[in-house]
Amino acid sequence: MKAIITGVSGQDGYFLTQFLLSKGYEVHGILRRNSAMTQGNLDLLPENIRRQINIHYGDITDGNFLSSLLQKEKPEELYHLAAQSFVGYSFQNALSTYDANIGGTLNVCNAVKDYSPDTRMYFAATSELFGQPKETPQNELTPFMPRSPYAVSKLAGLWTVRTYREAYRLFMCNGILFNHESEVRGPEFVTRKISQAVARIYHGSSEPVVLGNLSAVKDWGYAKDYVEGIWLMLKQDIPDDFVLGTGESHTVREFAEVAFREIGVDLEWIGSGVNEVGVSGGSTMVRVSREFYRPLESDNYRADYSKAQRILGWRPKTSFRDLVRIMVKHDIERYS
Repeated sequence: MKAIITGVSGQDGYFLTQFLLSKGYEVHGILRRNSAMTQGNLDLLPENIRRQINIHYGDITDGNFLSSLLQKEKPEELYHLAAQSFVGYSFQNALSTYDANIGGTLNVCNAVKDYSPDTRMYFAATSELFGQPKETPQNELTPFMPRSPYAVSKLAGLWTVRTYREAYRLFMCNGILFNHESEVRGPEFVTRKISQAVARIYHGSSEPVVLGNLSAVKDWGYAKDYVEGIWLMLKQDIPDDFVLGTGESHTVREFAEVAFREIGVDLEWIGSGVNEVGVSGGSTMVRVSREFYRPLESDNYRADYSKAQRILGWRPKTSFRDLVRIMVKHDIERYS
């Protein structure tokens, strides 16, 4: 069984690569070449695992590259994970976000349609599609109300996949994944920002972590659990769309509390809004800055993953507290 992964060097690509190799797959990954010749999270893998990955240097915005690759390899499965995925950046650089997330997805879909129509394709959508949802929890039938250029681009990708699936009778699935984090999450994301700051404080730093909206509500799960779910989507008889999440909601404030508790620090919250601080023993551990607020907030997220549980037999395995523990422990060891 052969699979191609776009975005192979990202968080989900890191876990999916290992999962597929454990299943005996021949794994091919698309990677953008950089001047430092680094391979992102793949550099964290043991050498014996890295040697098993077939790397193709290219860019999803290059339709000719994708067409040639699909024509040559004709994989049984393709996991389209590559994206500009940071919401804050999308407000500053909407055009490049659309180019990567809409144009890139269209290129992938066309390459499959024209050169490898038997390939089963997965597209990584996002809970950000729901925007500021009026109903909780959210499932596959909840109305989409995107509130960022990133979310708009992912909605365009989702509908592109649905359109190609129906118009050309291709096996294409959308995974509407709620926030999923890990010890290899990018440092620009709030969860990793917190875990890294906690680790630095554990090792003696006096610098507080500076965050945005502490009251933002998210459904956070462990990325390693989710890659099995997306794999299962491509193992069904009929292509469909699925929500993956934990069914639990937590605020950024809660994430910080649990993370600091891992190093024996109990936070006390003083003030409100941008003036709120988290303190312990007379020291400020958490500050708030308007700089990290989004122009439009998207929160109140909680997944209803009952369809995935019923059809795929999937459910999350890692609790919220265990997720935070994994991340903090990893960063403490990393800074030691």
